[in-house]
Parts: sequence; C-alpha cells; structure tokens
Amino acid sequence: MTVTISEFFKESANWAFLAIAVPTLFAGWRTVTSNNIVRAVLYLVVSLGGTAGLFFMLGAEFVGWTVVLVYIGAVIILFLIGIMITRAPLGQEADLSHAMNVKAPAALLSTVVFGVITWAMIDAFGNNMIPPFEPTATSDLSLLLFDRFVIPFEVVSFVLLAALIGGIAIARQDEEVVS
Repeated sequence: MTVTISEFFKESANWAFLAIAVPTLFAGWRTVTSNNIVRAVLYLVVSLGGTAGLFFMLGAEFVGWTVVLVYIGAVIILFLIGIMITRAPLGQEADLSHAMNVKAPAALLSTVVFGVITWAMIDAFGNNMIPPFEPTATSDLSLLLFDRFVIPFEVVSFVLLAALIGGIAIARQDEEVVS
C-alpha cells in the first residue's frame, strides 16, 4: 500500500512522531557539535529521552524504560561524574574538535553511509506501511530475561561495576609527593 505525504499528515500518530523525532535529531546534532562538554551531555539526555519516547510509541515500553533507567539514569550520570572527577575543561575555550582535514572526510563518509542505508531501506520497503502488530508484553520479556538469562545478566552487572571502579581508580590517581 502506497502512502502519500497528505495521507501521512492525516494521522495523529505521525504528528506525535514528528514532535518527538525533530527535537531528538536536533539534540543529537547538537551533542556532536557542542563546544561545551556539559552541554553536549545534556543534549545527549534530550536525544536519549526522545529515543525512549519513540520506543514508547512503538509499544516497546520495556526498551523505552531501559533507555530511561540505564542510559539516562546511569550512563549520563557516569559521564557527568567522569567530567567532574577528571577536571575536564568546561568553558568555551576547550578545544574539543578535530582539524578540518579530519572533519571533511568524516562528513563525506557519514553522508555516503547515510545515502547507502537510505537507498537500501527504500529499495527494500518502498512506500509500504508497517502493518499493525501486537507488541510483546514486558512480563514475557522479564520472564525470559530473569529465568533463562539470569547468569549472563548478573555477569554483565559485575563487569559494569568493575569498569566503574577501574575508571574511578584511573581518574583519581593522586600525584606522588616528593619529600
């Protein structure tokens, strides 16, 4: 079934999608272009929040809450703590970017990859609409995760704890006192 632009804008869900997707894309762009590292992290929070909102719209509430709790609630806090611990420069004078001889090929490569992915998606799906589906219940996911995969889940938590402790130990190495 082919959908025209006018039919796309008749659906209220598409307006909600655009209301979430446009700020998410803007925040993602500002995350990588910001000169202030704290602002970049805060833009990342907005971008991840929009991503969680899109997951909620898709009916994947478990994945949406995982993004909120793990990425926004934990990883972003770790970024901010890492910035504070390492005493990273916070002002506009901090040189957080690469030279133009690195930016231009990276931008070109990114544009080519985006074009290839866009072409592949249009070639594969065309203008077909995604058919309605019944989302997987969170209770089914939790039973699978904590029944069949409980050991790998706990191993990953210990690996993340070890990485956190190691990061703090590396960042907080005190200078040797010369007597």
